[in-house]
Amino acid sequence: MSKTLNRRLTTTDASFLYFEKKEAPMHIGSVHLFEGEVPFEDFIAMMDAKMHLIPRYQQVVKFDPFNMAHPTWESDPHFDIRKHIFKLQIDAPGGEQELVELSSRIFTPVMERDKPLWDIFWVYGLEGGRTAMIARIHHCMVDGISGIDLIKIILDISPEIKIPIKPATEPTRTARLDPTRQFFDSLLGGMEEGMNRWMEFQNGLLNLTQAFIEQPTRDAMTKIGGDLPGMATPATILPFNRQCSGERRLVWSEFSFADVRAIRAALGGTVNDAALTILSGAVAKYVESHGQATANRSVRFMVPVSLRQDDQHGALGNLVSILPVEIPLDLPDPAERFHHIHRKTAALKGGRVAEGVSLFSALMGVLPAPVQALAGALAAMPMPAVNMVATNVPGPQVPLYTLGVKMLGYYPYVPVGYVVGCGCAILTYDQKITFGLTADVQAMPDVERLRDFLNESFAELLKAAGVEKTDAPPIKKTAPRTAAETKPPATKTVKPQTAKTVKPQTAKKTKPSTAKISKDKPPATANRAKRTKPPAEAKPAESSANTEKTTPKSSANRKTISANGSE
Repeated sequence: MSKTLNRRLTTTDASFLYFEKKEAPMHIGSVHLFEGEVPFEDFIAMMDAKMHLIPRYQQVVKFDPFNMAHPTWESDPHFDIRKHIFKLQIDAPGGEQELVELSSRIFTPVMERDKPLWDIFWVYGLEGGRTAMIARIHHCMVDGISGIDLIKIILDISPEIKIPIKPATEPTRTARLDPTRQFFDSLLGGMEEGMNRWMEFQNGLLNLTQAFIEQPTRDAMTKIGGDLPGMATPATILPFNRQCSGERRLVWSEFSFADVRAIRAALGGTVNDAALTILSGAVAKYVESHGQATANRSVRFMVPVSLRQDDQHGALGNLVSILPVEIPLDLPDPAERFHHIHRKTAALKGGRVAEGVSLFSALMGVLPAPVQALAGALAAMPMPAVNMVATNVPGPQVPLYTLGVKMLGYYPYVPVGYVVGCGCAILTYDQKITFGLTADVQAMPDVERLRDFLNESFAELLKAAGVEKTDAPPIKKTAPRTAAETKPPATKTVKPQTAKTVKPQTAKKTKPSTAKISKDKPPATANRAKRTKPPAEAKPAESSANTEKTTPKSSANRKTISANGSE
């Protein structure tokens, strides 16, 4: 982590701030499930001792005062780790549904920009004594690959409990420039970024020209030449391509990674081919379930491709391009669909399409920062350029731990917005492959239906490949949510618990009928039953005087703090 951090945001990083709106929050995230209880205060101490390893997480975004350059990263003089790590307690025993509701509520709001753009919520009260960690990081800080590298700092490959000693370091302070120096800093910063992007464009153009001299590249271009004009036209509108409201919902489904590798070997392709085959099959079923035909229709995925070199792993920022992968919806045979995707993606990669898109992005980066910021502020997308984002992030294939507690599940979240109402993040961890489906509740109120179709599509691909299922999770059927269930939350607000006066966890059991949450109050009042939910924004909550009592109920009808405050 000794790499030098850039002070000024690049064009790509800044675009995630410029194009962010209430209906399109631009943070990435993940939900982590642990098999036991993670001591909250010990985690605070561990993170506090490790913060010097991730200095970017102690910096705040500052917009250019003269609006002539992209924003800069400046040290937060008031950084307090307890403003970023919160504790939530739900009615025990909480299950997956309660975790889904709570995480969806946390991922909904836009992150506050007056402090470093990350936060972590620890959730206690899950069944089996488990705990969960819900993390958010703004996309302007990291892409999916570097985000995984940073999670490895929080987690450990060893179950041994290690709380490092916090090194004695002087707090970093940014020198305050006088107005004249600020003006020239902004002017030169804007010019430098423009020149960097122009050099990137020239270098990319030279590399592409050299690539086209090679016969394999020319052969690939002949295969995709007829598809290139179509990539510049809007995608076919699917049921979830509607205007978004900003309210998010995250669901997930996980399968055996060994099964996916067996499919890859049997059919002759890649893990990514198998993942896109499963996802496109589920989308076709979802379209048909809405009474729409799939004949002569296709789904266009925006597949991010990392341009990160081996020596850039762990570096912050976004080093990605995209592949627009269009897949017909009227290919019912999973094996045929797999081979089509394999040929298509191989041709797109061989034809250097991702490099071409990156070249165009570099050219747009030559535009002055104020023009880019204005484009983001005025951005509207009546027609979708793509139907869905589908990103595949390789994770660690060994178990990870925090404070000696094993992480059982790792469920990714990808941002959506404008008229792209659904996205899919695919992540591999500890011999499992997980599909995390993000949906906007207004554009796609029944994302659980797509999750169920994922399970069916996976089973069909296994059968078509002649692979016997190993330890894949059972298929779950979930009834689509009604309109009443998908209404925005009413009046209650969930308030996260700051760690100021939270006592370390003890072995004492709480009654299932209570919703006990540590408050930022003296211990005498901390044990009163509260019903709370995470904030509209990740901000330390003020104390609340409202209390509610819960009454015992059967397990089928137990009261739980849900993400929208409903029982």
